[in-house]
Formats: sequence, C-alpha cells, structure tokens
Amino acid sequence: MYVYNDFDDAFVRSRVAQFRGQVERRIDGSLTEDEFKPLRLMNGLYLQLHAYMLRVAVPYGTLNPAQMRQLAMIADRWDKGYGHFTTRQNIQYNWPALRDVPDMLDALADVGMHAIQTSGNTIRNVTADHFAGAAADEIEDPRAIAELLRQWSTDHPEFQFLPRKFKIAVTGAAEDRAVTKAHDIGLRMVRNADGEPGFEVIVGGGLGRTPMVGKVLRDFLPKADLLAYCEAIVSVYNLLGRRDNKYKARIKITVHENGLEKIQQLVEDRFDAIRPGFTGHDQALLTEIETAFAPPAFATKSTDGYEAARLANPAFRSWTDTNLAAHKADGYAIVSISIKKHGATPGDATSDQMRAMADIAERFGHNELRISHEQNVILPHVHQSDLPAVYAALRAADLATANIGLASDIIACPGMDYCALATARSIPIAQEIATRFDELKIEHDIGQLKIKISGCINACGHHHVGHIGILGLDRAGVENYQITLGGDGTQTTSIGERAGPGFSADQIVPAIERLVTGYLDLRHDADETFLQAYRRLGMAPFKTLLYPAEDKADAA
Repeated sequence: MYVYNDFDDAFVRSRVAQFRGQVERRIDGSLTEDEFKPLRLMNGLYLQLHAYMLRVAVPYGTLNPAQMRQLAMIADRWDKGYGHFTTRQNIQYNWPALRDVPDMLDALADVGMHAIQTSGNTIRNVTADHFAGAAADEIEDPRAIAELLRQWSTDHPEFQFLPRKFKIAVTGAAEDRAVTKAHDIGLRMVRNADGEPGFEVIVGGGLGRTPMVGKVLRDFLPKADLLAYCEAIVSVYNLLGRRDNKYKARIKITVHENGLEKIQQLVEDRFDAIRPGFTGHDQALLTEIETAFAPPAFATKSTDGYEAARLANPAFRSWTDTNLAAHKADGYAIVSISIKKHGATPGDATSDQMRAMADIAERFGHNELRISHEQNVILPHVHQSDLPAVYAALRAADLATANIGLASDIIACPGMDYCALATARSIPIAQEIATRFDELKIEHDIGQLKIKISGCINACGHHHVGHIGILGLDRAGVENYQITLGGDGTQTTSIGERAGPGFSADQIVPAIERLVTGYLDLRHDADETFLQAYRRLGMAPFKTLLYPAEDKADAA
C-alpha cells in the first residue's frame, strides 16, 4: 500500500499546526462559531447533535495494522472507546472535545492518515472496490488510480470551493462493488477491442433528495488520459454548477438541466484544451504509485485443513458460506468481517475489536485491511489453511457473525441519535430488524438481501439503492418510515420505488417482516433473490404484503 513520503508528511503536519491555531482562537473567543465553521470543515470536523464529530479519511478503504491500532488508541484516549465506519470508507469519532482534535490529527499523521477534505464543498475521500487487488473478477487493482486522484485532488487550488461536495468512486472489476453509478464521477475499468485496460467514465450519479443514476460520459478512456479528463469534468462543473440553490448544486442536477450531450461537448472541449499540459509527469507518478500496490508474496500450501474444519464445525461452515469471496490467487479467500452483530449498531467497532482485527491482519492477512462502503471490514488476502484460526480469533473478539449480504447486514446512517440533520432514528430500527430476523432464524433461507436505512432525505444510508430501502421522516413530530423497493447499487443500478404510505416506528419492523416472509412464498425457487423476484413480479404483490388491510378494504 502507499506510504507517505516526506512531502506528504510535511503537508499534513503543516495543516495540523494551522488548525491547532484556529482551534485555540475558537476556544478563546477570537473566532465565532460562524467564522470557525468553514475552517473546521476543511479538516473534517462537524458539529453534530450532541458534540463535535471528527471524520477521518481512509483513502480507497485501505489500512495497515499499525493504522488500525492507532485508530483504536485514538478511540480510547479521546473518544468513548469505539469508532464508526461509514459508507465512504471513513471512520468517525462521535465524541471528541474540541481542544483534543489537533492532538487527534497529530496522532493520525504519525501513521500516515488525516481528515483533510472529508467535508466541505470539495472533492471528498476517493473510494474504491473493497476487494481491490484481490477479487477474482478484477482487470487491474484500481487503487493506484485512486491514490493518483487523491494526490491530485488534495488542496487542488481550483477545486476547494466547488458548488457542492464532489465524490469519486473507482472499480477495476466486472462486478461493481463501489456503487460507481451513484457518484459524481464513477470510474469502471474496462478493456477496449484490443484488450487494453481503460475506464468507462460515469457522471452525474447521486442519492439524496433527488436520486439519479449516473450516465456514461465516455465508453472508453485510456488510463493515460484519466487525470486530465477528470480535471476537465470538475472544471466544467465548477463553472456550470448552481450556486444559487444548494439543493440543486450537485453535478447530477447540472447534467440534468444542461443535458448529457452538452456536458459531453463541454468536457471534451476542456479536455482538448488542457490535455497538452499533462506532459507525462502524472504517468510517471502513477508508475511510481503502482509499485506500492504490488501484490503480496502469496503462499503455496495445502488447504486440506480448511476442508476438514468445514466438515467438522457447522458454525464455521456457515461463516465460510456467507463471509468469504473468491480470490484471484489459488488457495486464498477474501474475508469480510461483519461489523453488524445482531442488535449492535451497524458500523461501530470497539477499540479492542480494532486491535483484534489488526492482529489478525498481521498474522494471517499480509498486513492489509479494507473498509467497505457497506460498513464492514475486509481481510483481502487470507490463505484457506488459516481460515479456521482466523475464525477462532474473530469469535474471541465477538466479530464472527455469519451474515454478510443477508438481511441483518444493514447499512444505517447515525440518524437522530447523533446527526443534527436527521429527522428520524436509524440505529434502533436497524437493530430491531436484525434482532427480529435472528429470532426467526430464516436469514440464510432468505439469501442475499440488501436493507439500507437513512434517517433523512440526505440518504447517507444509501436507502435509494437498497433492495429494501427505509427512509425516516418527521410527520408532525412523529417518526414515520417510508419503504422503497427494487433499488440496486451494482452494475445494474436502479433507484428504489416508493411502496406507499410510511409506517410508524412500532409498525416498521412488522412491515419488513411481512414483506420478507411473504417474498419466500412469491419467489420462483430458493435461488431467486429478493431483487430478482421484485424485478420479475413488479410492485403489486409486495405492496399487498405491506398493506394487507388496504386490500381487504378494497375487496369489501
């Protein structure tokens, strides 16, 4: 993985020193909160419902054990002993004291981390496929490209005051695990007719109050042109984007209002103008960066012990059925560690759990960890012979829940428990749904099911692309939960369709139960997923499951 050089370290340290002075002036009253706000947002510090929140960047979701241990130390020393992993592959601390934040940032800099551009109207943390460098369906590891984009976008003088925040996602695989079509720029690696790798460029995706699926701007862009082309896109958006209305300021609205053809022409014109200025330094830098992402030295050894352990231990076998994915190297597996124990807060990990994951990665995982946009942690490279020991270590840390991709593997935003923008609670609903399906013992029968929950229309829980999406709203002071169906965040991206009237907090879990247990009767066979059944049957039978009383009234 990429390691900070002297320039990186000096840059981050200078930013911390600058912010330390700003914090001191805020504490002594020299700066008002309004004056301090843009300064703290540039350094990832939010003011939430009860306290400040620090959002730490985990670029393209990649961590080493030393960094994970440092995150654990920060949680213990300056927070409440845990951190919250987010859908942008970041980690958030919900309870820091303002005076401690510069020390937290210094501690991050000690291990090559920072919180720069995790907020504000700028290019945010670049995310990537959490299986990058390991996935069996991968063309190339896209993280070198993501790192190039990170270096280009960090403190870019032209793009620090964009009309609105800007998000980029990159994947190098056939299966889209990075939700590229829901980003301002999505980059999907493809091959041209000659077999050369390049990128399909997607623009104008996004969720929030106006969800839109991104549109293809270029079918194939050579890797050598990527940086210049991305700069052209953001330059065009910076000029055209709405600054008169923050609800219409994202690039998705810019594309919608101007039309894809006009945006394509403007981007191509800008690209033609600036491309000569990219004289090859970016490609030399990319070549240098790529060496940092060379694959580890994979071991060659027997997997007999793994197969024997699967036969001997049903709990271990169940975990391997759900939490492992195919690896590009023979004898290896990708391990997803669920941070979604039934009844727990989705995405929260204690400091002890962080240290345990760091230890496991060091002993068995070639010193790599990843954060997924689904709020779980990944060990990308584990030999199958080590899986029984990994499972035992995860069990000891209370991290062996076998539910990846199942009904209880729920994405949920912090909701009204933490967020000042939220209009309803998300965490308790996620906990109750997960607990209920655990009581029913039908998760594995249901199979793959993506439930996503947001506590307001900003959609931080990605509910629009959930197979079942839940949106919490305020209705005359009462929490009300709308359900959307048929969303999808993969290469077949779709925005969920609203099913009908919302449900109260005490009605939403029974409604989800009716919906999912009813699907078991509707599906063609056990191999037909919820999303496949919905796409085959349409909304009507699922609406009947959600609103049975209405159907009875209509019949009467």
